[in-house]
Amino acid sequence: MTDSKTAIDITVVSGRSLTDDCILELEIDNGIITKVTKKEVKGSEQLPYIAPGLIDNQVNGFKNVDFTDFGLTVEQIQFVTKELWKEGITSYLPTIITCDPSILKSNLKTFAEALNNPQIGKSIPGIHLEGPYISPLAGFRGAHNKKWTKEPDWKEFNEFQKISGNNVKQITLAPERKGALEFIEKANKRQVVIAIGHHNASANVIHQAAEAGATISTHLGNGCANKIDRHHNPIWPQLAEDRLMASIITDGFHLTQEEIKTFYRAKGHDRLILVSDMTKLAGLPAGDYMWNGKKVNLNRSGKITYPEQNVLAGSSATLKNGIPNMIQFSGCPIKEAFQMATKNPAKLNSLDDRGELSVGKRADCILFNYDGNEIQVVQTIVDGKLVYDQSQTDNFEN
Repeated sequence: MTDSKTAIDITVVSGRSLTDDCILELEIDNGIITKVTKKEVKGSEQLPYIAPGLIDNQVNGFKNVDFTDFGLTVEQIQFVTKELWKEGITSYLPTIITCDPSILKSNLKTFAEALNNPQIGKSIPGIHLEGPYISPLAGFRGAHNKKWTKEPDWKEFNEFQKISGNNVKQITLAPERKGALEFIEKANKRQVVIAIGHHNASANVIHQAAEAGATISTHLGNGCANKIDRHHNPIWPQLAEDRLMASIITDGFHLTQEEIKTFYRAKGHDRLILVSDMTKLAGLPAGDYMWNGKKVNLNRSGKITYPEQNVLAGSSATLKNGIPNMIQFSGCPIKEAFQMATKNPAKLNSLDDRGELSVGKRADCILFNYDGNEIQVVQTIVDGKLVYDQSQTDNFEN
């Protein structure tokens, strides 16, 4: 546990190791881990586990805040960031999906302003644009609005990037769209992570996309039509392409247990990334809602659907909820599951300062209890500062 229960700088933090039967003690100076010591567990000592802070590569919104809604405010971004700390997420990429360009530009400007806040900016290393350069085809575009899908436009993207304060870190596009391969090459040179998703690309085009610099498949197995050819479809080539990492949603709805196990075996724990794909409905009661101009349903089990196209419409589960599912469905050890939610997304996004509990890394970590079915966050530390304490939640409200 930490040596303090107030929102001040932390100098020492201790917790049980995920892999060894020992206690890890981290010494922290000016937000950086300066020493890691392993100590024996003494008698009945019951400390919570310690792990790097979770890094969510795809967050569309949370608790009735939608990053694609018209009129997004700085205060809403701050609210979501603090709520995510309670879920153990120390870094995340806010995701804006396909929408009216005027909304996209307005919200990018709002994020540029929000990231000027040092505390919030520490947890938002960049923005993820999921669209608008995706497939217009039903099923493949998922819950995205067809009206605003379009072919990749480098001039327009540069305008988006300028408005955002150069904070667009990742973009998901369909590689089969006209001009996509050239767009990928240009973005890659600008250190923008290119993900392929919501597409119906052939094996050859997927190979060309990886050759041009694409490095990840967005929520593999989703953003895909319900009925596809059993041999020639977008899934197999992405699994076979070693240059592509893959993000997957392990909320229990987006992928079956067998799919998750197969993806794990094909990609291995070094090339899989767990994401939540959370929408504004996460944290809300079951019912019918209007989201991004569409009527969607959140049922009592947490499943969100877009009935008009019979497809899923994002997730209501946070990243920590997907980790036990990954362990149970694939049989992977807890260390690997956490790597998929910490070190791997850090590597994908070139966040060399976080994602691991090692000397020289930023002190982003969580303390939590785990009973084999559920992760309960006890404390969250960002940049060496205690930002959430389960026992003193009143001290961390807004």
